[in-house]
Amino acid sequence: MSQTPTRPDVYISADVETDGPIPGPYSLLSFGLVAVGRYDGWQFDRWPARQQTFYRELRPISDDYEQEALDVNGLDRKRLVNDGADPAEAMSEAAAWIREVSAGARPVLVAYPVAFDWAFLYWYFERYADTGSPFGHSSCLDIRTHYQAIAGTVFDRSGKAAMPDFLQPASPHTHDALDDAVEQGELFANLIAWSLRRRAQLLHGSDDDPRAPNWLAGHVVPLV
Repeated sequence: MSQTPTRPDVYISADVETDGPIPGPYSLLSFGLVAVGRYDGWQFDRWPARQQTFYRELRPISDDYEQEALDVNGLDRKRLVNDGADPAEAMSEAAAWIREVSAGARPVLVAYPVAFDWAFLYWYFERYADTGSPFGHSSCLDIRTHYQAIAGTVFDRSGKAAMPDFLQPASPHTHDALDDAVEQGELFANLIAWSLRRRAQLLHGSDDDPRAPNWLAGHVVPLV
């Protein structure tokens, strides 16, 4: 395996809170971004959880909303109509922040599940940011899928509840967009560390059979 680095990745954990299931008819009300770390294909430089963050609450873009979504995130939609940030300003500022923290690298959005957060953020970046999406049209990773690939499990056994304790984040899940981006970032960083440890074991020899589909079965070293 070559150790010559190409353009590294900078992973940015993202979480959104909305007033409905899809962007356009419904609004992005808040989002949090956390710079997780830098990875060159060989080494992962993990950054402190709240060292580099971005958070905004936005003014709704339509009159439609689902009360169930507001009950979950606890945001005051009426307040945001008056006090929320202008979407164009917020998304342009976020795009600039992402490009700054990922200078010299590819910014990659990570989330759990990525499909929901990506749908809102990509749509808002493309519609409102003066430079469009800083992630392009596809630079994203799903945390659940990443775990499934490492562990060799099926989708139904790849949720957070099925993950071993040594991977679980210390930060709570609060439905605050920044808190949840921090939590997801910790989980993703733990997964990266675990995958690199597994790679080192396979490259340098271990008792594990590399053909085995489930690496959990052979895991004996706790994550530190």
